[in-house]
Amino acid sequence: MTKPVYLAAGLRTPFARVDGELSKYDALAMSVPVLRAMQAQLGAGDHPDAVVWGSVAANLAWSNIAREVMLDAGIDPHVPARSTVLACSTSMVAAFEGAAQVQRGGADLVLVGGSESMSRVQIGLSQRLSDWIRRFGQARSFGGRVGMLGKLPWGALGLYIPKVANRSTGLSMGEHTELMAKEWQIARSDQDAIALASHQNAVRAQQAGFFDSLITAVDGHAKDTMPRPDTSAERLAKLKPAFDRSAAGTLTAGNSSPLTDGAAGLWVASTEGMKRLPGELPRVELVDFEMAAVNLREEGLLMAPAYAVPRLLARQGLSYGQIDLWEIHEAFAAQVLANLAAFDSAEFRTQKAGVSADLGQVERSRINPNGGSLALGHPFGATGARILSQAVKELATRATGSYAVVSICADGGQGTVALLRNAGGSS
Repeated sequence: MTKPVYLAAGLRTPFARVDGELSKYDALAMSVPVLRAMQAQLGAGDHPDAVVWGSVAANLAWSNIAREVMLDAGIDPHVPARSTVLACSTSMVAAFEGAAQVQRGGADLVLVGGSESMSRVQIGLSQRLSDWIRRFGQARSFGGRVGMLGKLPWGALGLYIPKVANRSTGLSMGEHTELMAKEWQIARSDQDAIALASHQNAVRAQQAGFFDSLITAVDGHAKDTMPRPDTSAERLAKLKPAFDRSAAGTLTAGNSSPLTDGAAGLWVASTEGMKRLPGELPRVELVDFEMAAVNLREEGLLMAPAYAVPRLLARQGLSYGQIDLWEIHEAFAAQVLANLAAFDSAEFRTQKAGVSADLGQVERSRINPNGGSLALGHPFGATGARILSQAVKELATRATGSYAVVSICADGGQGTVALLRNAGGSS
């Protein structure tokens, strides 16, 4: 960074299980309350200098969701807005794009984030049937349309139903992660332990009011619905494998993140931009960020953070032990454990990530102290802003100079990582 860039905790909807409390909202409608609430944090007549927003599941009703959300939220229409998408890293990439705008002097205050409605995923027609309907509509005469009826592609009349799967391999995220669990020899009991800790930490944070300032109510709902105070190791152990149903399967509904509805926002600002936000908003400095990719046909689909984190820390001259807080996206407990094993592996760090410095070991007790995606949920486009806001609020309570690493794995064999520092509340 050539000049300071700050992140300030934003707002989000409560996260709800698919077909649950937020099921009537599509990704656009679910985003509007978040942008309205964040706009209300600014002074009279003020507005963000730019908006960057994203959603993963495509919808034919809009092409630039950022602009549509901003207009529906009543933000000044002169504010430029653009959409972004990178699977589960979508709204973290939105933060990086906002930081780039601040860096080049194009904006002082950028509202970023994303949303996902897994309850309102649009089902489409096959491409051949779509082509036929378009050509049928282009026919200029009754006879022409009758002629097109004879060309109806009867074998392509089925519907296209989007799947949570990688396009190039055809495997679901869970199936890919099962392969990672086997490669890294991740035990089912260790996965369940990660899931249990996620729920326990999330419930503890809920009871302490940690999320209260991070959530804006929607239709009277102001609390995440998925953290389970009654979860136990025994209950998790009874769940059947969900992806590999053989005796070798280890991923279950309990140690995999649930399909989730939700929207989340975040502030990205320069020193001057921070002065326009309420002083009580938690804020930290965005020191650096990294993106990485793996060969998903030969390596674990969700292993990119194992490349990005060592490279980022080595560039900054930091070791794992100097990181006070780790916020790691929990797509699956097995994915978290596989990446942690790679972080700790000198062989992986040197031969694959290309980092020669000895970074030490990651302190497990510093990971996701307020729960992660296994307990809170994972609306694809919103997770980046959720996890960054959560990290900002937690890190702001730590000693000045403390560091946090925020890591997200993403479909396509990619990953994004941010390095944050508590600058002492100074902006």
